[in-house]
Amino acid sequence: MPSKLFVGGIPFRMTEEELRDTFSQAGEVVSTFIPMDRQTGRPRGFAFVEMADDAGADKAISMYDGTEMGGRRVAVNKARPMEERPPRQSSY
Repeated sequence: MPSKLFVGGIPFRMTEEELRDTFSQAGEVVSTFIPMDRQTGRPRGFAFVEMADDAGADKAISMYDGTEMGGRRVAVNKARPMEERPPRQSSY
């Protein structure tokens, strides 16, 4: 069963392909996603990596959590399910 990881602190210039290449050293990568800021269109500095199984996810955590990528210290852990949030109110 796939296991999703949260990767915080990635370099702002890192691409999804580079992220996939990096994490594939720990196991099979199913998907990668780097969220973009809606206003600036630039990466937000974190990503999600979906590994094919728990063994690959655990290996990726042990390999990369607390290491440096592109001059930034990254945090890697299992992603938590998205929580329900109340609708945002407009600031207009």
